[in-house]
Order: sequence, then structure tokens, then C-alpha cells
Amino acid sequence: MLDANLKNQLKTYLQNLKRPVELVVSADDSPKALELKSLAQDIDSLSSLVSISEAQGARMPSMKVTSPETATSITFAGLPMGHEFTSLVLALLHTGGHPLKLDEQVIAQIKALPGEYHFETYVSLSCQNCPDVVQALNMMAAVNPNITNVMIDGSLFQTEVFERDILAVPSVYLNGEPFAQGRISLGEILNKIDTGAASRQAEQLDKKSAFDMLVVGGGPAGAAAAIYSARKGLNTGVVADKFGGQVAETVAIENFISVKATEGPKLVANLESHVREYDVDVMDNQRGVKLTPNQGANGFHELELENGAKLQSQTLLLATGARWREMNVPGEQEYRGKGVAYCPHCDGPLFKGKRVAVIGGGNSGIEAAIDLANIVEHVTVLEFDSKLRADDVLQRKAASMGNIKIITQAQTTEVLGDGSRVNGLNYTDRATGEQHRVELAGIFVQIGLIPNTEWLKGVVDLTPRGEIIVDERGQTSIPGVFAAGDVTNSPYKQIIIAMGSGATASLGAFDYLIRNSVPEQKSAA
Repeated sequence: MLDANLKNQLKTYLQNLKRPVELVVSADDSPKALELKSLAQDIDSLSSLVSISEAQGARMPSMKVTSPETATSITFAGLPMGHEFTSLVLALLHTGGHPLKLDEQVIAQIKALPGEYHFETYVSLSCQNCPDVVQALNMMAAVNPNITNVMIDGSLFQTEVFERDILAVPSVYLNGEPFAQGRISLGEILNKIDTGAASRQAEQLDKKSAFDMLVVGGGPAGAAAAIYSARKGLNTGVVADKFGGQVAETVAIENFISVKATEGPKLVANLESHVREYDVDVMDNQRGVKLTPNQGANGFHELELENGAKLQSQTLLLATGARWREMNVPGEQEYRGKGVAYCPHCDGPLFKGKRVAVIGGGNSGIEAAIDLANIVEHVTVLEFDSKLRADDVLQRKAASMGNIKIITQAQTTEVLGDGSRVNGLNYTDRATGEQHRVELAGIFVQIGLIPNTEWLKGVVDLTPRGEIIVDERGQTSIPGVFAAGDVTNSPYKQIIIAMGSGATASLGAFDYLIRNSVPEQKSAA
């Protein structure tokens, strides 16, 4: 099953096992089951601490990773390869006693959770966001024997997916009921099931002393700003809803200078690791909701978080990025996650053999159409303009594929469905005014980005599109408040440009600090 290179890597990892790990395989005679058996045998051959047993399971094929000593349980229903191979390796290590990269407070919180929590996580093996969710839940299961998690390959268990109306991944069920859909962090999971967690976090955050530099956002711009700030010796904090931002949802990155090719999740992991190399106070799973400039006698800027905590800083750097723009037509919200999707790489496999549409003819839209055409029966691309805006090489590739139809001057007017899932859409031909209906099972929206600045309206100057206006040093209309990345009026939204603007804004903030008197910091409560 595994090639020689993977076996050697896995053997090295398994040397970190400290206690026995048992693989309980449930399999029939299907090809995937035979592959799973082969995978289990390969793992067994690489460590004396791994053993195999067979049992009849609720799902076949599946493999449970369990510890005879701790009775923890992590299950993979399907073949955990592709993006989920890392999830399998970590499950083996954590079940085998290798330390988790979690704060002791978080581990104690997981261990103290009352009751039983049985998670089921539906994924596609091409989804780059799914492993984050699977790994977060697996870590919880490795710590607390009253918590279990089953990764379920949606493309392999399609009857189950259909019965539960799952049209987007990752989709998480808890004790048989829907729990979450889309990317969700460990902190967010704990906040949902541990109702007192948010208030405890707020109390701890309120006690923090004022920062020299507070970065809001954990994408490329925010990460670069934090690193440059810390290297200047500033007391630096980072408030990040989710580290990585839009980059985490990017599959192939081939224009990051000096790196021939990489993937979004890998780049995000490297960004976070680099930031944590410095003395930076990273406050993740936190979201800013209100900015009050020059608060109090000392003139600190104040940031209020969603949980009610308030942080103060001499300078503030806004790097909250952008999110996918929505169509804003009837039916879009009703069928979001029920056929309306925004990530073709994540959700595409759930529409295997079906007809879908892609809204948008830019690079992201045509790339999505090309990728989907290899999975689905047919792709209809609807572009509002009179011509496509994608690069010529992408247009030629799409034109060469027999199951892609491109319609220009098409204005989508309504998403249609049967009450539980999408079954079509209506659009208007802008040239003739004629109304058309397209029968389909899924709609992938790829019409650009919208800046995350709703909470900043009336506080800093914004463009009509909602972007933060900055000068050549990255400063906003408020002295001491800077901004960088896709949230600003930078004309080009690229990873490398966001990083550069983050560095520029951080240096601008440093220059601002040394040119202005430094107020006395409040002492910790």
C-alpha cells in the first residue's frame, strides 16, 4: 500500500510511540477494504508497539486506532490517504503517548469535560480544510476516553451522505445531531460544548497589559507584521479568528517567489510556526468586534473582542483579510451547504457524476470549472461580463474540455431547490433580457472577495467597496492605526503582496512609536 519513501518516513515517526496501539480493522472484500487492510499491515510492520485485530464495524471499510491502556478511540471510515494521511499519522502518535502540541490548560479543559461526546466528521480526501477539523477532534479523543471521533469519507459512504443531506464538507455530527459545517478550530469546538469557556477566556484576556503593537488577523499580512514587530523588540500581540485566512482554503500556490510550488495549509502551518518562534502573544479563536481609538487618558487604542474582553495597545494593525463574495440572490442562504458551495476542492467530490454550475469567469472560477470537470458530469460557467477575465491559458484549457459550457452576460437571479437541496438556478441573458433555467445539483460561487470591515465602518476611512484606505506606510485615517493585506485598498490581492504590506505597515507602526511619546503602560490586574 505504502511506497518505500512513505514507509521510511512513517517508521521514523512511529519511533515516538511510548505505549501500545491497536488497529481494529472492519473490512469486507471491496477494493478499498483490501487497500485498508494492506495499509494496516504496513503500519503493523513498522513498529513492535502496533498490533492488528479484526472486528465487524458499523461502517466497512474502517479502522479504529485505540489504546489498550487508555481506551481512547479514533476511527477512520474509508482509506485515510490524501490530505487525511497526516491525520492518521497524528492519531497513531497521540494514541501511542506522543505529547500533543496543546497548552496544558487546553488539555486539562478537554479532560474535565463532563458526559460523552461521539463525533462523526464527513470529509472528502481532496478537502484541504477537513484535516484541521479531523485532527482537532482526534486530539480531543486521544485525551478523553469519553470522546470519540470517526472520519467518514463522503465519497465512499454516499448512501449515508444522501440520507443526511450532506452537500458540504467538513460536516460534523455530535451524538447523532448536526454540530458544525465548514472549517472549525479546536478552540471553537470547545467553546460550543464547554459553555463557560468564553467567559473564562474573556476574564484572562482582560488582565493583559497594554501592547506596543496589536495585530488583528492571522493571515499572511498579519503574520508578517507580527514577525517584523517582534524583531524590533516590541511587545506584540496577535488576535486571530483563524490562522491563515483565505490561504488555508488555497490548494496550489505556484507564484510564491523562491518556492516553486506549495499548498495553502502547508504555508499556513509554516506562517504560524514562524510567528510562534518569537515572543508574540498569540490569542487565537478570537474576533475583534469594536475598535475605539485613543481610549482613556493614556491614549491607548482599545479593541473589544466577541467574548467581551478588551485589549489595549499603543499601535494597532488591522489585517482581517477578506472572504468569498456572495451572489445575494433569493435561495442562496437557504441552500448554503445544501448545494450552494464556495470551495470546489472541498465539496466537489460530493457532486460526482452530477451537473453543477460555477458562478464567475475569473481565474478562480475557471480553475474551479476545470477541477470540477474531472469529477462531475457537466459544468456550466456563468459570467456576468461579456467576456471571461481568467488568464488565457486557463480559458484554453477549459475550452478543450468537452463537459464545460461557458455562458457570458449571464446574471444569476435565483437559486432553486426542493426544500432540502439545490436542483437548479435561474439567470437572465443581459444581452437579450431572456430568462433561463439550468437544472443542476450544485452551485459553486467564485465571484471574488469582500473585505472584512463591517465592524470598522465609521471608525476608519473606507473605499466605496469597504476596503481600508492606507498611505504608503500602511497608516489608516487614524494616527497609530495601520492596516495591511487584502482588507486594504491595495489594487492587487496576492499572498506575497499581503506579506510585503504587512511588513511595511509594521515598520510604519514602529516608526510611529519612536516619533511619539510612549505613555505609561497599565499594570496587570
